[in-house]
Amino acid sequence: MFSNYTKRQKLIIASSSLGMCLEMMDIMFIAYSLNFIIQEFSLSNKEAGAIPTITNLSMLIGGFILSYLADKYGRIKVFTYSILLFAIGTSFIYFANTYYWLIFFRVLSGLGVGGEYGVGMSLIKDEFGKTKMGKYSSMITIFGQITAAFVAILAGILLSYGWRYLFLVGLIPVALAFYIRVCLKDVKSNNFVKLDYAKVFQDNFYLTIALSIMVIVQVAGYFGMINWLPSMAQKALNLSSSNSSYWMISTIFGMCVGMIIFGRIFDKFGPRISYGVFLIGSAILVYAFTLVTNYTQLLIIGFVIGFFSNGMFAGYGALVNIIYPSNISASVNNLIINIGRAIGGFSSVIIGILLDLYNNTFVVMAFLSMLYLTSFCIMLSRKELKRDNFIKSKERI
Repeated sequence: MFSNYTKRQKLIIASSSLGMCLEMMDIMFIAYSLNFIIQEFSLSNKEAGAIPTITNLSMLIGGFILSYLADKYGRIKVFTYSILLFAIGTSFIYFANTYYWLIFFRVLSGLGVGGEYGVGMSLIKDEFGKTKMGKYSSMITIFGQITAAFVAILAGILLSYGWRYLFLVGLIPVALAFYIRVCLKDVKSNNFVKLDYAKVFQDNFYLTIALSIMVIVQVAGYFGMINWLPSMAQKALNLSSSNSSYWMISTIFGMCVGMIIFGRIFDKFGPRISYGVFLIGSAILVYAFTLVTNYTQLLIIGFVIGFFSNGMFAGYGALVNIIYPSNISASVNNLIINIGRAIGGFSSVIIGILLDLYNNTFVVMAFLSMLYLTSFCIMLSRKELKRDNFIKSKERI
């Protein structure tokens, strides 16, 4: 598969994929250990809820700072430091003996992981240009989903020894970061100082807002599905937690296949057709969850929902890399993805409120469907995403 790539290209793909893996590690570590943390530190629901919220906010801040530095001083250098920051913040949670130390280390890891997405995507653009950007974007985002499955297995093994051991895995990226830093060098560029940063954002202000809203919907759908659908399935079909974990694996597999297919459609037909198909598919197929009557149907529906709802995640980095100037691709990528994380993550709270008020799965699916239709309308409103305009963006240096 990678035989035609140079050593540098292979390392670029590996380093960008590693960044996506770190993001999923950061999310999943807390998800699997939160109940143990609540018990050990005797936390209230409010204090426990603050942990992922503060982490998301630190991601937003880290994304601003690190992407700016990456655009100015070099992607490889800053990418390495972001991985080291994540590794230190994550592994030191093992030693956290109070709630406030835990929060402090979560802020450090959030600052680090907040910069990885945009920097990793900009590295892909620097190395491969705008050709087949959907393919390369989907390639590295798939690794994030594979990591989610890996962490699920890892948690099952390590949590029996204690939740702290799970966070020691954060030490592994230190070695990887050092290896990448030694093997890769930044491409020299002086374009940053010549760029009118404010003007570029002003010229693309409404597009940036539109893409940010689309990512908010993307993240909201993902967190809603990952956090709530398994428990709803357990209740509806009287499943054990082990059976629902197979549903998760089926859903993650669907996400990976969806990303591959989306990337191919994106490269061949452009964003309007690719996003149109996947957004409408998501809006319709979330209702299929309400029709499930047995476990086999649940596994099939999990795959299909994962295919459509998260397959299109691969396209946002590709869009930014193609439409925006190379000088600020890291900054814009991190801006929209971290806004999406910070706001879209609240979908879990909203779904919880809807379930408390209505105790009806159909209402939850109607909420998710409305989000996808909103994203579809916003996507259609942007002239930059029309096929002719998009082709011109790809041809522009």
